[in-house]
Amino acid sequence: MEKRLSAEQFIDLIDVEADIIIPIANGEPHRLLDILEENHSELQNVKIHQMLALRERDYIIGKMKGHLSHVSYFLSGATRKAYQEGKIELVPNVFHEVPRMLKKVTNMSMIITVASPMDEHGYFSLGTQADYISEFIGHVPFVLEVNKHMPRTYGENQIHISQVAGYIENDAPLSEESSPLIGEKDLKIAEFVTNVIENGDSLQIGIGAIPNAVMSMLKDHRHLGIHTEMLTDGIVDLVQAGAIDGTQKFTHKGKIVATFAFGSQRLYDFLHENPAVEFLPVSMVNDPREIAKEERIVSINATTEVDLYGQCASETIGGRYYSSTGGQADFARGARFAKHGKGFICMHSTVKNDTISRIKLQLSPGSVVTTSKNDVDNIVTEYGIASLYGKSLSERAKALIDIAHPAFREELVFEAKKNGILY
Repeated sequence: MEKRLSAEQFIDLIDVEADIIIPIANGEPHRLLDILEENHSELQNVKIHQMLALRERDYIIGKMKGHLSHVSYFLSGATRKAYQEGKIELVPNVFHEVPRMLKKVTNMSMIITVASPMDEHGYFSLGTQADYISEFIGHVPFVLEVNKHMPRTYGENQIHISQVAGYIENDAPLSEESSPLIGEKDLKIAEFVTNVIENGDSLQIGIGAIPNAVMSMLKDHRHLGIHTEMLTDGIVDLVQAGAIDGTQKFTHKGKIVATFAFGSQRLYDFLHENPAVEFLPVSMVNDPREIAKEERIVSINATTEVDLYGQCASETIGGRYYSSTGGQADFARGARFAKHGKGFICMHSTVKNDTISRIKLQLSPGSVVTTSKNDVDNIVTEYGIASLYGKSLSERAKALIDIAHPAFREELVFEAKKNGILY
């Protein structure tokens, strides 16, 4: 049976009030979305469900109401303004529960995604993806956008030609994420973190200047493992330096485990036909119970502000939504469950040229808690590490004030005493 689709055939597959699922980042099928937009007048109340969209589109900014709309589960540069203007919806979630949530709150009409070309056995690979779509292979109709630039990868992200409703071809370079510049504060924070990472630990490292700084300092470590939601270029450097081999992991020994990847072409080349890398569903990779099986997991993430109880607001800036929860809460809890787990949430102590403290008596109005005070292990700034686990509220406040910028410590002590946190 011929599975190659014309634009008209693709549109004919879409029902009224369909819920279409699109994966993260480079799983976004640009040509299939073009076809949807070009034919939107033929669609009726179709919703696109997605995390981390790459491109701002007319349907995202509300130009196709009644025909095609967007529902976000994690904001990006392509969707942030649309959300703030009330043109799209944002659904709260923790990353590992997204597949279960989609199954419960949508009709799972179709998944459209980019895939690598079919191999001699009839299998496509989802490439840089597994995320929240791979566990639905064989259960939900898939339409593929086959792209020769998508690396062929391994894990639970293989889909056979018999399992797809159809495909189109579109050869286009993958989107790349440039590495942020690493500053002096980033290096200082990274130094504090790397000093407590031991040979043989398994790492979950987020995205940004601080995680990149951490990875730049780990090249002399040995037998590190990777169990992380997102793979970035820093992983390539550590493999080439001999720091990562996964031989002391407790699960998936010898394998680099992730649920998606986003970085430069250098990363995508590293992933192509690399049997050491396994892409697994986010419901496995980010499940705190699975994370905890890696008994020596070290979780490294970032936040925007912390209050004196240790609550982290990591998805809002100045009380306005910027992203969403993602996997931070998953890994904070997973590290807590792990026998020898360590969790680090990092940030600069101030913003705006040291005029605003990120350690506060209370979070900014409108901010939401991403990682609760009960799940936080360590908070790190350029002034040190505040270990919060097992500490009383007053001990937490004192530890956090000690790593605040010196210009704000006296004021924080005064406010903490005034509000009954310190005595």
